[in-house]
Amino acid sequence: MRLQHRPPGPGQPWRHRRALIAVPLGIIAVIMALDLVTGPDIHLGPLLVAAPALTAAIGGARLTALVGALAVAAQITLGFLFGRATTADHQAQTVALFLATVFIVAFRIVHERHEQAMDQVRSVADAAQKVLLRPLPPRIGELCLASVYVAAEAEAKIGGDLFAAVRARKGTRVLIGDVRGKGLDAIGDAALLLGAFRAAAHRFPPLPRLVAHLHNTVYWDADGPPGDPAVGEGFVTAAVLEIHDDEPLLELISCGHPPPLILREGGVIPLAVSDPSLPLGVGGEQSEGDYTAESFTYRDDDLLLLYTDGVIEARSPGGAFYPLAERLALWRETEPGRLVRRVHEDLLAHTGGSLDDDVALLAIKRCP
Repeated sequence: MRLQHRPPGPGQPWRHRRALIAVPLGIIAVIMALDLVTGPDIHLGPLLVAAPALTAAIGGARLTALVGALAVAAQITLGFLFGRATTADHQAQTVALFLATVFIVAFRIVHERHEQAMDQVRSVADAAQKVLLRPLPPRIGELCLASVYVAAEAEAKIGGDLFAAVRARKGTRVLIGDVRGKGLDAIGDAALLLGAFRAAAHRFPPLPRLVAHLHNTVYWDADGPPGDPAVGEGFVTAAVLEIHDDEPLLELISCGHPPPLILREGGVIPLAVSDPSLPLGVGGEQSEGDYTAESFTYRDDDLLLLYTDGVIEARSPGGAFYPLAERLALWRETEPGRLVRRVHEDLLAHTGGSLDDDVALLAIKRCP
């Protein structure tokens, strides 16, 4: 999560801006007073440009123009008070102050248009996130869920990481994945895979058949005709799970993805499969027989954590990787919501507040 500081602008409450406006007005008053005190031999009028320059940081173009006009008026007034209004030096200073004010106002107008464009981008990103990476409900069937998603791209809400959960007849199917690359291409691949998963998972095909379908969807979507060497260059690391309702186990197929972790009785157990598959989209067209689901015990008190490699590959300023398993063993969290929040906050603290890769976290526990 990126925290950004933006100065008060036209869209922010007037009461906040009104207090800040006193600063540039005070600058004008102070400069005039000092100029009057120091006498005609010392010219402080050029310092008046600080007033519109500061206003541009805290207000809009109209307010900046108004303060700039007051600064120019103050400069002219000082000229008349000292009897130098008609001198070439004073006129040059006045013209320079006027031109500087015009430049500052023009800069502020351009900046406001940029802010409006960014607001539109944020609105589109919000809408895209809700369509592509739908917020998971707090409960699906027998499971309680909590998730966190943080895009590494500045101003972005979505990226190449993905997760989804779909209710099947006798359990819940869960997908977490990480698309190769970043930016719009990664978002497109993530949308493709999520759509394929949501469309097929609820039909209850065997888990190997579902994963083969996901693989072929990614493989055949690559640019280029069939047989082209470029086909299949895009890939997604993924873990696909089926959590059963009527027995304490889950099935897992891992396609090059970091192993999920189970928090059990103060310990951390990685669900490392004995024969991991290649990432989705790698290795040509696949069939159901190319995948084997492995079973793991998943009891009522277990807390399951799925994550993308942006978590374990996050580095501190000194270059140390984030020690996820060690942190989980130390905290001994038992609630999904508290766990993902704590990992997210600790991850930002570890990296110094910024992330170089997208991060997705999904915690799951059987509900009472």
